[in-house]
Amino acid sequence: MNKAELIDKISKDAGVTKTQANECLDSFMNAVVTTLKKGDRVTLVGFGTFSVSERAARNGRNPQTGAVIKIKARKVPKFKAGKEFSTKIASKK
Repeated sequence: MNKAELIDKISKDAGVTKTQANECLDSFMNAVVTTLKKGDRVTLVGFGTFSVSERAARNGRNPQTGAVIKIKARKVPKFKAGKEFSTKIASKK
């Protein structure tokens, strides 16, 4: 499912226009990004938690030459599925 298909689904389920559904989805994504940039986490009970994880600087290798390269430290987004969400995905129904 891509963004356009998700917007169609939200529009049909909520009984709103596609434009309104798009605005809601964009607002949700912007809120998550803004919150994570501040270093906070977003918890949706039953669905999951969005957070930021820090990766330490490390050495890697160029696969073509085998030369050692330095990989900078950085922050990466992380999602941990909630119990209810995981259970629904794992069930056979």
